[in-house]
Parts: sequence; C-alpha cells; structure tokens
Amino acid sequence: MDTKVKICGLTTPETIKAAAEAGVTYVGFNFFDKSPRYAAPELARALALDTPVGVAKVGLVVNADDALLDHLTDTVPLDMIQLHGKETPERVAEVRARYGLPVIKAIGIATAEDAKQIDIYGQVADQLLVDAKAPKDSVLPGGNGLAFDWQLINRKFWPKPWMLAGGLTPENVGLAVQMTGARQVDTASGVESAPGVKDPDLMRAFITAARQKPAPKL
Repeated sequence: MDTKVKICGLTTPETIKAAAEAGVTYVGFNFFDKSPRYAAPELARALALDTPVGVAKVGLVVNADDALLDHLTDTVPLDMIQLHGKETPERVAEVRARYGLPVIKAIGIATAEDAKQIDIYGQVADQLLVDAKAPKDSVLPGGNGLAFDWQLINRKFWPKPWMLAGGLTPENVGLAVQMTGARQVDTASGVESAPGVKDPDLMRAFITAARQKPAPKL
C-alpha cells in the first residue's frame, strides 16, 4: 500500500496543481494568521475549488472558536478539519459533532509522556497527526521544521489512522516511514524554498521518497 501524503500550507493554484499531479492525498490550508503559510478564507475557497476531485481538502486551525469555524466551513468547501492547538478532547468532540466533518487532532511529541496523549485523543478524533512539539518560545504550533525521536512511536499502532509529521523532508521521509511504520506523512516546511513558498520539485521528490519501497534485507 502506497504511503498517503499530506502537504500543508498551500497558497497558490500552481502548487495545488503540482501537488495533485504528483499524487498527493491531502492538501492543507492554514488558517492560523501568524503563519507564513496563512491562507485567507476567500483565497482558500478559490484553491479548494481548483483542487481535483479525489484530493482531500483539510483546514488547519489553532484554538479556533465557533465563529471562526462557522465562517471557514461556510466559505471553504473543506473535507476535514485539523485542530492544531491546545484543544481538549471535549472540544475535539464538539467540533466533530457541530460541523459533521472528520477531525484530525495534532499531538506534539517530545517525550514518552507526550505520546500518551495519542491514546486519549484517539477516542474522539477521526485521525491523529503526530508532530514534533513546538519549542516554548515558538509562535507556530507546527511547521517549524523540527523532528522528534521517532523511537517514541516506533512501530506502535493505534485504533485510529494517524499521520507522521515534524521535520520531514525528501531526504528523511523514507527512513521515517521505515522506522515508524507510518502509512501517512505530512509536510509543510520540508518542501519549501523559503518560508511559505512551496517548491514543486521538492513536493514531487517528497512524495516519491515517501512511497519508496524499503530495500530487502540480506
């Protein structure tokens, strides 16, 4: 089974097209206004309408209230909502019930203790995104280009589908998939030529590397 790939923080029709042609499974629109990958709802709507059928459109929010989510879901034809802040399990369940869309909950990992949150949120989210925990002084909750110790989740399996994120690039994503058993991977900064600027060549290289079969053992 090919590894599914999500590319987050797309902001132009050209990169939407390039990602789709390369075989991406999910495209992500970042609605966190402090991010260099921020897409205003009106822009995201146009991009979503340009996204080919069969590619899932994910809206990333950080501690968003109902007013913002109402506006986003009314404006942008999203397929999924990604909660990337400090949302509680109760809030995840509320969002899922209110909007009738599958919810991805991001979990920041730095220690074995952090990894315990995966089981908790796995009870209320439709999917989990296992990411590197942001530094305390970071403005961004994700997209910092940081990896975490993959041994913390090495070959562990949870009842919900999950994506591996955090510092993944064309150079390391193949190893990450082999080490963790991830069937889905997510990248943002790892396929950029500058903050917020996606590089079509890097996107193609990332998707190819993520789906590269491991070498047979001798």
